[in-house]
Amino acid sequence: MRAVICRELTGVGGLECVTDWPEPQAAAGEVVVDVKAAALNFPDLLMIQGLYQERPPLPFVVGTEMAGVVAAVGEGVTQFAPGDRVVAACGRTLAERVAAKAALVLPAPAKLSFEQASGICITYFTTMHALKQRAQLQAGETLLVLGAAGGVGTTAVELGKQMGATVIAAASSDEKLELTRKLGADHTINYATEDLRERLKTITGGQGVDVVYDPVGGALAEPALRSMAWRGRYLVIGFAGGDIPKIPLNLPLLKGCSIVGVYWGSFAQRERDVQRQNVAELWRLFEAGQLSPAVGETHGLDDFAAAFEALSSRRAQGKIVLKP
Repeated sequence: MRAVICRELTGVGGLECVTDWPEPQAAAGEVVVDVKAAALNFPDLLMIQGLYQERPPLPFVVGTEMAGVVAAVGEGVTQFAPGDRVVAACGRTLAERVAAKAALVLPAPAKLSFEQASGICITYFTTMHALKQRAQLQAGETLLVLGAAGGVGTTAVELGKQMGATVIAAASSDEKLELTRKLGADHTINYATEDLRERLKTITGGQGVDVVYDPVGGALAEPALRSMAWRGRYLVIGFAGGDIPKIPLNLPLLKGCSIVGVYWGSFAQRERDVQRQNVAELWRLFEAGQLSPAVGETHGLDDFAAAFEALSSRRAQGKIVLKP
């Protein structure tokens, strides 16, 4: 079987696309899925450098989430059958086939292509949890999305609009901002050419933003925090900018605002019922055509290096997808 494997934790240089990886078998409670598309996420980049919270034993198949067709089911699995279109965030997804626990597998939204569906589990699940449970975003509030054209950023623009917020999309190029406008952003800021704080003052009339969605970190974090409204909520999503910011704690004191961590993986394990409610709500939005996942680039498995380069350089708009 063809698969992209990590032999050593040295980044892309430690990866290899092999043709003889063992075929997965469906153990009890598992399904084997023919992978039609697999999406990359920032944690995938961290994992192949040994910088993520989890460290699979070497060598391991790279990848986190995918969309495909059930090829076989193991003993005790009754909710799926061969031929079903499914999605999962199950790991080991940059391969022709993957074995996954049936509990991690979901029916794919019927209106989405495999490419679109391959990237919904990590990004939309993270953003729904962030905006709904952690920020408790309300209709009429103002939401600033940093890195708004990226994999999670695009979902924050979409879901923020669905929740009735005024969405301010911030990104590093006019081309990226054009995508965010198509997704529904009310205002845009090019933080490569514009002063983030000054633009936010102008857009909000000096009131500041109610919620900041930050998957970037780095140098953008402090000016965004300084631009918050009273009782604002600053969502810590990740650090795609590379540096983990050091925040002066007098800022949340003076702003009366909260810095809120968002870790979807732990939430999904600890609060399963709430996660299921989030999924049901997202699936209704997908089926109603109110969410349209953005796919920026597609690559073959052999072209994995270019796909990871697009992720690390933050070049892509929307999700980066590999097709076995």
